[in-house]
Amino acid sequence: MKIAFYGSSLLSSYWNGAATYYRGLLSALARHGHDITFYEPDVYDRQAHRDIDPPDWCRVVVYDGTPDAVRRVCGEAAGYDVVVKASGVGYADDLILATMLDNARTDAVRIFWDVDAPATLAEISAAPDHYMRGALERLDLVLTYGGGDPVVTAYRSIGAAECIPIYNALDPATHFPVSPEPRFDADLGFLGNRLPDREARVEEFFLRPAAAVPGATFLLGGSGWGDKPMSGNIRQIGHVGTRDHNAFNCTPKAVINVTRDSMAATGYSPPTRVFEAAGAGACLITDHWVGVEMFLKPDAEVLVARDGKDVAEIMRDLTPERAAAIGRAGLERVLAEHTYDRRAEEADGILARVAAARRAEAAA
Repeated sequence: MKIAFYGSSLLSSYWNGAATYYRGLLSALARHGHDITFYEPDVYDRQAHRDIDPPDWCRVVVYDGTPDAVRRVCGEAAGYDVVVKASGVGYADDLILATMLDNARTDAVRIFWDVDAPATLAEISAAPDHYMRGALERLDLVLTYGGGDPVVTAYRSIGAAECIPIYNALDPATHFPVSPEPRFDADLGFLGNRLPDREARVEEFFLRPAAAVPGATFLLGGSGWGDKPMSGNIRQIGHVGTRDHNAFNCTPKAVINVTRDSMAATGYSPPTRVFEAAGAGACLITDHWVGVEMFLKPDAEVLVARDGKDVAEIMRDLTPERAAAIGRAGLERVLAEHTYDRRAEEADGILARVAAARRAEAAA
């Protein structure tokens, strides 16, 4: 099928945590024979920070961040069998969705793909006149990259015809074990931008343990942390492009995932970083969230911390041998059960089913 996908950015991960998800899932869908075009706006300086070239498995259309450009590219929705609007495009999200739906063929599958469902649902809940409330009745399907039953129930309660999670996963072609690099050497590494709904949890799960274990070294990657007070054993390195994520994950003795507030509260929402780290064979520590055991086995394939004290204790006790064993077990699990090829099989089946129903409805 021909698929139009309107998202934040495929070419750049700069202030765009969904890039890995888009790349892994859409490349896998392309291997199922789908013809995909990804539309992304030239905003937030992302095009100046591209970290991949346009791929051969997807056509990428970059458009200006203007209303006229939005109307032009969304007018092209008429030429597709499946039209997808992702959450968090970051420019004119309401206009993109409305214009895409206005131009979609009557027999086309119309999807909202939510890459941050807890945050989207919180936004909708706080605004009785939110544009998504009216749009849901025009959509065939809501797909999400996490959230489990709480998100499915919430979306159905506000009018979604169907809601199905397609979880984050690993792309073994892009995230895999590599040799350590001295520039990323540390006892514990954390990679993530400074965001309002994660900052307090980073303070608890990364900055506090660093202060509590002064003899250990901590590595902080990501944008926006420059003026943040922190202990002297933390080394900041700024934005880390996706090309360097494998080395960042493989070099420290362990790496930590710190989930955003809304995703932690909802549960069943493993961030992309979880699969990136496990796919690189890293010893992964994660803050606790409901459902983590669906993806990795605590104490065997991942270490789970409920607060900063737990992280500090883990770092005091963690030997290189135990870290390596956890990394090997986590890698084995994600390769067996959590790859984008497996997620694409799910998505491909869903698309085929809904497309058949749309065609039958249009022909009736």
